[in-house]
Parts: sequence; structure tokens; C-alpha cells
Amino acid sequence: MKKTNAKIKNEAINSSELILAIEELEKEKGIDKDSLLESIQTALVTAYKRNFDSAENVKVTMDGVTGEIHVYAEKEVVATAKDIENDKLQISLEDAKKINKKLDVGDVAEIEQVPKEFGRIAAQTAKQVIIQKIREDSREFLFNEFSQRKGGIVVLDLGKLEGIMPKREQIPTERYKVNDKIRAYIVDVVKGEKGNPQVIVSRAHNDFVRKLFELEIPEIYEGVIELKSVSRDPGNRSKVAVYSPNENIDPVGSCVGQKGIRIQNIINELSGEKIDVIEWNEDPSIYISAALLPAQVLAVDIHDDEKFAQVIVPDDQLSLAIGKSGQNARLAAKLTNWKIDIKSESQFRQMLEQASQEETTEEENPEETE
Repeated sequence: MKKTNAKIKNEAINSSELILAIEELEKEKGIDKDSLLESIQTALVTAYKRNFDSAENVKVTMDGVTGEIHVYAEKEVVATAKDIENDKLQISLEDAKKINKKLDVGDVAEIEQVPKEFGRIAAQTAKQVIIQKIREDSREFLFNEFSQRKGGIVVLDLGKLEGIMPKREQIPTERYKVNDKIRAYIVDVVKGEKGNPQVIVSRAHNDFVRKLFELEIPEIYEGVIELKSVSRDPGNRSKVAVYSPNENIDPVGSCVGQKGIRIQNIINELSGEKIDVIEWNEDPSIYISAALLPAQVLAVDIHDDEKFAQVIVPDDQLSLAIGKSGQNARLAAKLTNWKIDIKSESQFRQMLEQASQEETTEEENPEETE
């Protein structure tokens, strides 16, 4: 089926200034020009039908260079005038030939229309479409931009950016005020009401600490040092395990920095949250001992099948190893992904003595144990 434009002289609507404005929007806001022109053309069809003739099958085109707008009534070519069932949708072959000799039965003739006052209506419609398109594309642009940055850090201005930091994602010791500028980890991006993007951010997430280390420690960002694991009690304490395959590099020292300047920058960002940086080791007994720092460890008994570790510490180190409310032991367990049971040296000896006594009793009274 061929479509041929009718060669009828028309006072085309010159909208060169509109084209210039659209091109500026494409440069400044990244709004696709072709997409915007297509939206304007679709809206103009609706505007024409609403203001002139809803029964006609019309097509509106807008020149992407000059901005000229043309309106065409599309009619199917039928053999004779007697075959016309709807003169708004059909045209006889004889009349169609007057428009274009190449037209044949079954083709679509495009007859240009010259509606009065359509220039004014077109300008108003185009303006409305552009405003709506700017809103939609701005929302989509923000959604896509922050979706790509998911898992990264963003400087969040709570007075301007539409972001959400749920209570669970906040550091309990911090208080935020309108217009505060803070760093936060992008957890997710969702579309809220009316399609507006909502950025879910966090300062309590483990990966927030991970990203801060990547920003502050060049060796981690470059991959020279690996950040193996992070465990956190947000606002109070974090433990971070680092490793370098290069024996000439001290991963802990590199993270702490000269005079502690590197780690202090991260601590300041976390509002004073203490950070223990320990060296990761593939030997779980060495790794677990390091994870329990600052407590000293005498021995670690590993049970690989259960991923369970029995740790023995000096009597005066027990409370330090466990930590206030069990914090140090809990963070060490999360960091290493091992179940850890801590006993003081005295407790361990008592446990051994009790086990020995039970064995002796069983040997002396074998009938009672059967």
C-alpha cells in the first residue's frame, strides 16, 4: 500500500524557534529530539481531532529542521464514488488521481488540510508536550542515573535530592537536619508515586564502609590490596579484613596510613565510629585470632565440619575478647563467618578437669554408664 502526499499549496506553520528550543533541551537535559518531535506530532493529532474533526483519520508531521507543521487527512482509495461508505475515510480513484496520478485502488491518499487557527493551537499543544516531556525525561534520567550508581556513594543533599534513608539505614548516633550535606551508600532506586525516582540510601550498610575504604585507600581501589570482609555495629565499631598477595605490601599499614591519617578520615566520616583493621589469612585459626583484636589469644581449636572455633584467652583478656554486650565477639564472628566460643584459660582448665573426672567415673562405674 503506497502513501503519497497531496501536492496542495499550504501556509505551513513556521516554528523554527521551537526547533531551536528543542535542540537546546537535547543538549542541556539529554532529551532526545526525535522522541520529542514524535510526541508533539502525536499530541497535535489529538488536538486537531478535538478542535476540528474527530471523524477524520489525520496525520501531522513536523519538520525537524524548519519546524514546519503539516496536517494530512488520510483516505483509502476506492474504485468509484459508489464504493465510498465514509467520505471522511475514503476517496474515489478518480478524485485521488487529481491529487497524484500514481495512486491506485487500495492506496492511501494524504490530503493536506489548512485549518484556520491551527497554528495557535499547535503552538500551545507543543508547549504543553515539551513541559510534560521535560518532567518525564527528567524523572527517567534521574532514575537511570542513580540506578547505574547503585552500590556506590553519593553526596546527598537532603534539602534538594529526593532521597530516602529509612531508620534502619541511619547511624543511630547521628542526627540529620534539612540542608545537611552527607555521604551515603545507594542501596536501591525505585519509582515512587507519579513515576518520580526515589533513591534509597544508607549510612549503616556494611558496604558504605567498604566504599569509603575504596575512596580513601588508593591501593584498594587499584586492586593492590583486597578488602575481604566487613562487619559493623553502625555508630560504634567496625572490623575490616584486608589482604595483599604482594608480600612487600603491608595491607593493614597501608589502610591506617602515615600517622593514622587515612583511617582517621574514614572514622571522621562515620562520626567517630571505631574501626579495627586486621589482616585476612587463609588459616582460620590465625584469621580468628586477628579478628578478636585488641584481645590476645592463646589458642584456637578449629572444627572445620561445623565451622566452629573454640578460642582460649588469658583470664585478664576475657572481657576484652567478648567486648561490651558481646560486641567484639559478635563482630569477629560476622567478619570471619565462623561460630566462635571464647573461654578464659581458667575456664578451659576447669572444663578439661571436669571432662577428665567424668571419664574417670565412667571407667570406675562401667555398669552405670551402660
